Amino acid sequence: MKKLFCFSFLLIIFNLAAIAQQDPQFSFYKLTQLTNNPGYAGTSRAISGLILNRTQWSGLDGAPTTKVLSAESSTELWGVKSGIGLNVIRDELGFQKTTLVNFNYAYLVQTDWGDLGIGTALGFFNKAIDGVWDVPSGGNYNLSDDYLPSDNVSQVAIDIGFGLYLKAPNYFAGISVTHLNQAEISFADDAYDFYVRHFYFTGGYTIQTTNPLFTLQPSILYRTDLAGSQTDLNVDVTYNERFTGGIGYRINEGLIIQLSVELQSGIKGGYAYDLTTSALGSYSSGTHELFLSYSFAIGKGRNKKYKSVRYL
Repeated sequence: MKKLFCFSFLLIIFNLAAIAQQDPQFSFYKLTQLTNNPGYAGTSRAISGLILNRTQWSGLDGAPTTKVLSAESSTELWGVKSGIGLNVIRDELGFQKTTLVNFNYAYLVQTDWGDLGIGTALGFFNKAIDGVWDVPSGGNYNLSDDYLPSDNVSQVAIDIGFGLYLKAPNYFAGISVTHLNQAEISFADDAYDFYVRHFYFTGGYTIQTTNPLFTLQPSILYRTDLAGSQTDLNVDVTYNERFTGGIGYRINEGLIIQLSVELQSGIKGGYAYDLTTSALGSYSSGTHELFLSYSFAIGKGRNKKYKSVRYL
């Protein structure tokens, strides 16, 4: 699609979305909590790594694609129980490409309600825009818009986040804010962009069924930038601490189907499909999300591999 028309079309698409795509959304949001809540770092009491790829609104030119590399671990720094983490996120949306890299630190406290992580994230993001436009031949088009870059541009800015995360054997809860400093980047005198603060609220509870091989975990994720909001509701069923199937609903957006399996001790893989029920469903074939993760315990039981999704 010619970029001139793609730009206008994408503006319409973005207005149809429940919340702006400054922060990418994930169907496996319980796995990607470190990307929006630094308090999550270290609460798993394991060394964990995650690779995830998301192709949103497949078949639609310029639709979002997101890649994530994330890792976290509990540790002791100068005798203080702590968690550390790293996120590398690559998000592409139409003519815009954003790369976010941040480092996470969490101060871990044992409370009567569970392990509490008090965390902060510090890093940077690079935003690049392709301002080279393809113009259909035989027409007379005016591309002298001072608000649109006329060439490839790229800018870097500092990014800060903060979060609290509480984890117990049977439940978790978190509250966090990303882009706390609302960094601004300027592409020209009259062309600039900035990241608005996004607030996240999440929680889940594990229910042991009468059959000891099955567990249920309902969960919720709510996020808002105080202009728009998005809510994800999800229920996972786990069999024998190895096979997990889930169904979710993103309000006003679509249905989510998830499947994951522990391939061998500590290694997990999964796939999620989003069936778009909004107006975008007429233009795309849905959203696909794949992940691969690895976790192993540290400390005295470092040879023990995690097999249960409940530690998430």
